[in-house]
Amino acid sequence: MAMKEGPREKIVWLPCIKTGSGKPDYLATVDVDPQSPTYCKCLKPRPHYHSPPSALAVGACRREAPLPGLCPHERFCSAVSALPDFKVINRLYLPYLDDEIHHTGWNTCSSCYDDPTKVRNRLVMPALGSSRIYIVDISAERNPKLHKIIEPEVLKSNGVSHPHTTHCLPDGKVMISTLGDAQGKAKGSFITFDSFTFEHTGPWTSMDSQFGYDYWYQPTHDVLISSEWGCPTAFFKGFDPKDVTAGLITDILLSLDDRYLYFSNWAHGDIRQYDITDTHNPKLTGQIFLGGSIVKDGGVKVTHDVELKEQPDPVYVQGKHIDGSPQMLQLSLDGKRLYVTDSLFSPWDKQFYPDIVKKGSVMLQIDVDTVNGGLTLNHNFLVDFGKEPEGPALAHEIR
Repeated sequence: MAMKEGPREKIVWLPCIKTGSGKPDYLATVDVDPQSPTYCKCLKPRPHYHSPPSALAVGACRREAPLPGLCPHERFCSAVSALPDFKVINRLYLPYLDDEIHHTGWNTCSSCYDDPTKVRNRLVMPALGSSRIYIVDISAERNPKLHKIIEPEVLKSNGVSHPHTTHCLPDGKVMISTLGDAQGKAKGSFITFDSFTFEHTGPWTSMDSQFGYDYWYQPTHDVLISSEWGCPTAFFKGFDPKDVTAGLITDILLSLDDRYLYFSNWAHGDIRQYDITDTHNPKLTGQIFLGGSIVKDGGVKVTHDVELKEQPDPVYVQGKHIDGSPQMLQLSLDGKRLYVTDSLFSPWDKQFYPDIVKKGSVMLQIDVDTVNGGLTLNHNFLVDFGKEPEGPALAHEIR
């Protein structure tokens, strides 16, 4: 039903990472509606100021000196600014440095579809680096505001740190996976929060795993599956196969009709589409290279490849060389548009694709053939985060 009759996406939100730059991460609002007057238009800078969103945030404001050039309360402002051909219509700057925002999630979702008291009006943004959790009010979708800050001490008092993935549960709570213990050593666990007050309600389970990472669950079958990454104190130093699983298929998703499976191969640089109608015999129906480590103008010489006859050509969109590699994926409801960004995690970006740290990442659009299968790069769509007002940024997950 949603795939056939759901509305076309008009805006998306992306966390933009500025770790190590002396400037804060921020949430970018991007206009993806071709019928909108702000799609690919130049907007004049227009600041918005509001009071600190919670007592917890007020306490943080008193404890910590403001960022350079900002008064304490201006740290909770968002600014609308853009350059020609940009689709970024709003930037909500966060109050601290080096948060390393990673994934985001909702306060409520389809698991609560039959509860009229639940409203999807809060975006939950865990900070993988600082162990903070930011709650963003998206009631005004084009002008998000900071609602609440959950400080690292809340997680550490529950014996966890380095939050990663957020999902809402059928009982209305918000659950976040965590990757570390209070000291940042390896520990896979989950912590829950009330979806209205965002007060913590304790761990989801008393059983911890050695490692934590992403997760998803199926309420109908009462099943939850979690993956693992590694130890935070190890992978924050950079990629090392001794510490982290070497496979770098970094994102995976299904179309709403369960026909097509997509994944991104961040090491090599391709996105693949498989028809999984026959779940035991998936068929490759689409593949597209968008940068990556094995392009012809890169530093890797491929000596043997059972799939490719030659190394892929470098990719340019509107004259911009794609320096990174496809990473986060987001598919439209109708399955016809696949959005992609090319930053994985800033310490690893610096190792694999240092040019995107210097020049900024991109957001691209892939047009999908939903009938026969196939992927085509849309050269009319480009969000270049290398031209941001505060300098190059690394855009991550798309919501």
